[in-house]
Amino acid sequence: MAKKSVGDIDVAGKRVLVRVDFNVPLDGGVIGDDRRIREALPTIRSVIDRGGRAVLISHLGRPEGKGYEEAFSLRPVAARLGELLDRPVAFPSKDCTDDDAAKAVNSMRDGEVVLLENLRFHKGEKEGDAAFAARLALLGDAYVNDAFGTCHRADASMVALPRAMQGKPRVVGFLVKKEIRFLSDALRAPAKPFVVVLGGAKVSDKIGAVGHLLPKCDALLIGGAMSYTFLRALGRQVGESRVEEKFVAEAKRMIEEAARLKCDLHLPEDHVCSTQFAETSGQVEVQREHIKPGFMGLDIGPSTQATFARVLRGAKTIVWNGPMGVFEWMPFRVGTQQVARAIADATGAGATSIVGGGDTAAAVERFSLAAKMSHVSTGGGASLEMLEGKSFESVRILDDA
Repeated sequence: MAKKSVGDIDVAGKRVLVRVDFNVPLDGGVIGDDRRIREALPTIRSVIDRGGRAVLISHLGRPEGKGYEEAFSLRPVAARLGELLDRPVAFPSKDCTDDDAAKAVNSMRDGEVVLLENLRFHKGEKEGDAAFAARLALLGDAYVNDAFGTCHRADASMVALPRAMQGKPRVVGFLVKKEIRFLSDALRAPAKPFVVVLGGAKVSDKIGAVGHLLPKCDALLIGGAMSYTFLRALGRQVGESRVEEKFVAEAKRMIEEAARLKCDLHLPEDHVCSTQFAETSGQVEVQREHIKPGFMGLDIGPSTQATFARVLRGAKTIVWNGPMGVFEWMPFRVGTQQVARAIADATGAGATSIVGGGDTAAAVERFSLAAKMSHVSTGGGASLEMLEGKSFESVRILDDA
């Protein structure tokens, strides 16, 4: 995975086509969280500060691929990026490959920035279409992949586009370089004790990561809704908690595998439960071991929080992917908050902490603890696939260092 980065190439006077991930939450044209924009700034600044011309391309949301849809326009992103860079960001048209877009790119001066409209307004983007990629390729003299959140996808801008630009520089941006360093390289020989924390809703989403990390880690802590499939496999009563019945046998096999590998597996020993999946209604109480009929587990309980925190504070390497409960709701956020604080404490004591994307990243941001982690990934699905030991075609085809 040792690839050339944007800092290794001469960009002066060149149109540098940078695939960024500006898939930010938008509500009525207002950006809810600009973290993905901020994470792209080092790569963009490297291009423009060295006399390059930054041509940025991204997707946003899930438009139907039938042309322009105002709700998914990147125009608000261009405005926010201009504020962060403290310079104008051109946003030429409603189509990333029309004549206006090409004219804007070809008339750029050194040090300027252009953001093109949403790639997914073209169905060819999701289809990995070579003809669509070829049109984009005409706009660049070099290609930079700085969109870690989509590195696991075979979209046209991720795979067909760098292929179409063979013979020109094709490199990773600083964000992708950092993500690979933490999620791949750092896990090849992690400092011990190595502790993995997995949570979230679905066992099916995490079973590949469990299988890949079990032989490497000293302790595995499982919380969130996925823990109830494991507890069912042990014969525990889980009330109305979410269980993936198809994965109960696989969960039991993983429990047995952890014992064989002498990996210290921790499952919730108590639970914050409610009679309703709601924030302000329902009867809420802490229940130990078994969950009563009519109740569902929505967070790990106080005893489990203490156990998880103790294990985490003794770790030297930590990987965390998935919250411990419904952290968006006040009664069920404490478990996730306590895990986040314990990981922050361990990091402060010298541990390396890697926080997976999506809900987990949102949680540490909400608790103002993101800056106290070694690395918070920008990619949900991509980070999970890397934790499963997978490599990405979008990165493999780039220039080797």
